[in-house]
Amino acid sequence: MPDSDIIMPSLEHLLRVPYVDPGLSFAISPDEKRIVFSWNKTGTWELWEHSNSEIKKLEINLVGAKFSPRFSPDGNKIAFALDVDGSESYHIAIHDLTTNITTDLTPDILYAHQPNMAWAPDGETLAVLSEAKGSFALYLQPVDGKPAPMIKNVFRPSWDVAWSPDGMWVALESESTASDRMLHLVPMGRRKGPRVSAFQLTWDGMPLNAQHPAWSPDSKFLAFSAEVDEWHDIGLLDLETRDITWVDRSAGDKTQPAWSRSGETLGWVQAEGIKTSFRFQKRGGELRQVKVGDGLHSFPQFTSDGVVLLYEDVNHPTDLWKIDLESGKATQLTKSLDVEPNFVQPEEVWYESRDGMKVPALLYRGDGKCAVIDIHGGPNWHFSNLWQPLMSNMAAQGWTVLAPNYRGSTGYGKKWQNASRYDMGGIDTDDCAWGVKYLIENGLAEKDKVAVTGRSHGGFLTMCCLTFYPHLFAGGSAVVPFLNWLASHKNSREDLQHWNIENMGDPEEKRELWVSHSPYFFLDRVSAPVQMICGANDPRCPASESVDARDKLVKLGKDVELLLYEDEGHAFLKIENVVDAEMRRVEFLEKVLKD
Repeated sequence: MPDSDIIMPSLEHLLRVPYVDPGLSFAISPDEKRIVFSWNKTGTWELWEHSNSEIKKLEINLVGAKFSPRFSPDGNKIAFALDVDGSESYHIAIHDLTTNITTDLTPDILYAHQPNMAWAPDGETLAVLSEAKGSFALYLQPVDGKPAPMIKNVFRPSWDVAWSPDGMWVALESESTASDRMLHLVPMGRRKGPRVSAFQLTWDGMPLNAQHPAWSPDSKFLAFSAEVDEWHDIGLLDLETRDITWVDRSAGDKTQPAWSRSGETLGWVQAEGIKTSFRFQKRGGELRQVKVGDGLHSFPQFTSDGVVLLYEDVNHPTDLWKIDLESGKATQLTKSLDVEPNFVQPEEVWYESRDGMKVPALLYRGDGKCAVIDIHGGPNWHFSNLWQPLMSNMAAQGWTVLAPNYRGSTGYGKKWQNASRYDMGGIDTDDCAWGVKYLIENGLAEKDKVAVTGRSHGGFLTMCCLTFYPHLFAGGSAVVPFLNWLASHKNSREDLQHWNIENMGDPEEKRELWVSHSPYFFLDRVSAPVQMICGANDPRCPASESVDARDKLVKLGKDVELLLYEDEGHAFLKIENVVDAEMRRVEFLEKVLKD
């Protein structure tokens, strides 16, 4: 537990601490003089600029949250994604840094864009991913606002694009089977010689589970992260020979490759359990590693004198850092928090699930009386040493917090990640619920003093715990949950429906499975107080499910509370709503644990 002499900031103060967007990349200008990034320093998500050690907000006259900036090749413009209402139906916009004029290239659209895009080398076109015809496919969007023609549709939802520096190829990342990804190379521009066709990356004659394409500066190689055996490794595609070589096939996931500006050095994020680092290798040189600390490093980008990346840990919200690759010295570029709170460091523990399988988890130790099981979303994600003010605050006030990396989580190999396929709401629920046994047997909580909470898929699993293991929990708070596979599927976008089918089967053929793994149909089993928190514009976990569940629980005479935020989506974007929702979540948990 923390030193009793240390005064911890209040939860409301912690929730108001800003952070740089950890989910999408920042941008470095071609001349390295500017770094543009998304930051919620003012309480809303705006684009900010770091230049000559000074930080200022870009004055952009479009209303909405701004993410994922991309510099034009000449460095004079920024393309970015605009979320006007929290629905993730992104617009694509451009801000001219010389004239300070901002243009929404996709006004009044009735469809969505992905937040990732890529500039053509001539600066006249953007490669964008639009669902204008029902599925996220590759379009070329002229920067003058003219209509965007479709270029490639792989009939699977596409997620990211990377345009080669010579303008001749676009690497297209799309969803594949289960939670896998795939990479297609799509020819662009005019070229001499025989016609060249698009092709998919394969290995030993089979499609590769590949993601995170990164072109070498000379366009001769494409680096990517791909799973061949148990882990994701860094591959190199030789464009001339079409051969693939592997840079490092050691244990641990290797993702987000990045090239130095000379093309002589390749780096990537190395994940080992709950910790990460930045690894890099100069051509013909030894493999080296640097890090800011024992937290999460992400989205590395080389400069001429180091690497800039995002970093966060238990005591640091996500900020921009720069690491000198020779000395390993790390310098903080943005400072979201002035005084570090000195929170207790979580431990990585393992406990037995229902079938005897060992489940990894983060453990924040409390005083042994009350505990909360906090379930992450995704499910293809995992808890690591992150800035988690809610969990840290709960631990600071004496609660034990157990954060399971249940089956279906990333970070522990491919078998673990795929272990919940066609059983979501089953084996992953078991993994979370059996954490209660671990807590009680190890003196970390008293019986009937364990609550459960989670967000997104974690909200779904919270409701699963309350319906399938009602005797274990004193109450549960489900944040932006879904409860009914059938209803959620019917009301979701095409790309989300694709994911559902890949991971739970066809809803007609597997109807019995979909029903048996939906807590909505078993709400009569609930015996503890329930809180549901949702956003009205949520495209992933429609609020209508929480409303229906609330009504059903009321008819059943159950203790239920629903908080509906009309101006939010899946990820709450307005700080006042974030603070209100999280404060009320903790108040609810405190009430059920002390009753």
